[in-house]
Amino acid sequence: MPVTKFNHSDPYKYQTGFDSYHETEAVEGALPVGQNSPQKAPYGLYTEKLSGTAFTAPRHENKQTWVYRIIPAAAHENFAAEDAESYHTRMTTETHKLHHIPNQLRWNPFDLDEKVDWVHGLHLIAGSGDPTQKQGLGILMYAAGKDMGKEAFYSADGDFLIVPQHGVLDIQTELGRIILRPNEICVIPRGIRYRVTLPDGPVRGYICEIYQGHYQLPELGPIGSNCLANARDFQAPVAAFDDEEESEYKLYSKFNNSLFAARQNHTPFDVVAWHGNYYPFKYDLGRFNVIGSISFDHPDPSIFTVLTAPSDHVGTAVADFVIFPPRWLVAEGTFRPPWYHRNTMSEFMGLISGDYDAKVGGGFKPAGASLHNAMSAHGPDSGAFEGASNAELKPQKVGDGSMAFMFESAHMVGVSEWGLKTCQKVQPEYNEHSWKPLKRHFVNPNKKA
Repeated sequence: MPVTKFNHSDPYKYQTGFDSYHETEAVEGALPVGQNSPQKAPYGLYTEKLSGTAFTAPRHENKQTWVYRIIPAAAHENFAAEDAESYHTRMTTETHKLHHIPNQLRWNPFDLDEKVDWVHGLHLIAGSGDPTQKQGLGILMYAAGKDMGKEAFYSADGDFLIVPQHGVLDIQTELGRIILRPNEICVIPRGIRYRVTLPDGPVRGYICEIYQGHYQLPELGPIGSNCLANARDFQAPVAAFDDEEESEYKLYSKFNNSLFAARQNHTPFDVVAWHGNYYPFKYDLGRFNVIGSISFDHPDPSIFTVLTAPSDHVGTAVADFVIFPPRWLVAEGTFRPPWYHRNTMSEFMGLISGDYDAKVGGGFKPAGASLHNAMSAHGPDSGAFEGASNAELKPQKVGDGSMAFMFESAHMVGVSEWGLKTCQKVQPEYNEHSWKPLKRHFVNPNKKA
């Protein structure tokens, strides 16, 4: 397998392919040849293995990466609780601290926050399960306006799926650098250390953290071997490292939704070479190849799945990441928006830009969100229903300039205190504005005039 040759003066390069085995070196000859852990690694580097699954996981599920770094990751002082009560209060998924309610919920756009950095700009909105048992998920908003300094952060709880809505993230990871913009997504696996700086000012967006398993491409079934998100369009960073001697860093750990910090006297970003299949990656949502009905009826939204994190039950997911990009509607004789429905899955929706075609009343705006929990009835608002029911059914392009998405989960999620009350963004009359105006159209043929 060829090694990616790397010019250290330009760290923003990528390797392509999803779930591929990659190898990359920032200095020629830094990768050992023929074995993973030689007695002495090249250039005096240390060998370290990063395991994202159990050693004995089936080969097709096994996630691991070998890194060759200047100082091992273990070389740091003891961790201590950092702002423990405050952080735990806004991050917890403890059942007794979440509000499990059947009401449909919608949030006005969340605020930007220029006073905090990435670590302190994370807020849990909803979640379910237990990171200590590696079960469930957390849905978060982030808002930050300050760069992280000589610091690094990692989550021991799960994989972060980051969906930017505003601003640019410069993410320096142990395995290389990623620039992330709105309409792109990034996954940073459990345990990977990184820092976030903001080259273009304040940022805001959404995160779905899975405590269980890893994100993967959905099976395509009868669709065949192509369409939706194609593996070749995913990008992983190439090796890039800082060579700093005796440089003090602060390392943050998100551990059971609490924040800990430790000091170390060297940079965390000292991986000179690596190879494996456990690494951060990004994807441009504009490359998603949409499919849909070309005859009649509105298909299930599962055809818009970009990534999935399967549960232990075949066909259900801890989290599906689904998008609603610009697309053509051509189905004949069909009510084209999503039908009214009640779903055993919980649906959290966000809007990156534009207008979502099933909500025309103006209440669902970019940087806002909605939650329709398990079996909570929902569907088009009254304006969308009337418009779609009376529209001329010719080929129609919808969603131009828009990108909505959904985190869908088999879990019944609880809403955090921050999400329900503290953020002060919940729309109290969401239900009344959306569905109370629906009119009765039924004409009973058995009823006498």
